[in-house]
Parts: sequence; C-alpha cells; structure tokens
Amino acid sequence: MSASPSVTIYSDGACLGNPGPGGYGSVLLFGHHRKELSAGFRRTTNNRMEMLGAIVGFEALTKPCHVELWSDSQYLIHAMDKGWLAGWQKRGWRTSSKEPVKNKDLWLRMLAAIEGHKVRWQWVRGHTGNPENERCDQLAVAAAHGGELQDDVGYEG
Repeated sequence: MSASPSVTIYSDGACLGNPGPGGYGSVLLFGHHRKELSAGFRRTTNNRMEMLGAIVGFEALTKPCHVELWSDSQYLIHAMDKGWLAGWQKRGWRTSSKEPVKNKDLWLRMLAAIEGHKVRWQWVRGHTGNPENERCDQLAVAAAHGGELQDDVGYEG
C-alpha cells in the first residue's frame, strides 16, 4: 500500500464590511500541480470566509492525504490546533463562557472535510509577502467583488 500523498493548502477569506459581501480563496499544491478555488457570497463574515476557504480546499481532495494547511486566520488555526474545537464539542457547542459557538454549521462541515486526512495546521502572518497567502487574498477579494454572489445560508438562514 502506498503512502498518503502530501498536499499543501493555503486559504484566506475576505469581507467587504463585516458582515458584508465576502469571498474565499484556496490554493492547493501537490507536486507540480496547482489548483485555485474561490467563490463570493452576498452577505457573510470574515471568519466564515476564512473557514470556508480551508473547508473547500479539503473537500477538493479525492483521497486521504497528509495536508499542511496554511491560513492567516488565528481563529481557524487556534480552534483546530489548540483544542478549542474539541472543547466546544465537549461543552455541547458552547464556548468556555457558555455562549453558543458561532459558525457551528461550518465547524461541522470542517470536521467532515478533514476526516481521513492527517493535518498540520500552520499560521502565516497575512499581508507580509508570502506568495501563496497573497494569491489567496487576491482570489478572496476578487470573489467578494464578483457579480454572481451566492447566499451564505448558514449565516443568513
């Protein structure tokens, strides 16, 4: 049996106002292969777009992989790497201050998306010249400005 492939995913989100029109961008790198993904939404939040960029990157994978996920969202990286998500689940989707967890729909989608993958969560400081992070930002901003914005049902519904 062959080893799982190694994939690097960069993701970013953007929001024109918070809430407001938003978009995500993802760049997947596998060997010499590159895939770019993005979409825009009519009304959403920055955190939702940060999360969705990562989720869509994982959902694009067709088999279990070793994934290094890079994001400039501390909200996303800390939730996954520092155990925040596990704590929220243990407390019945409540924060440590007993408030309902925001974006539960996307956290559930994230859990499904990462299933079967071995993930290393990496934070990259935004807007500091990392070429792939900058590209994700360009994709996300362009998507937020796009003409065919989708409804973010999880936010608006």
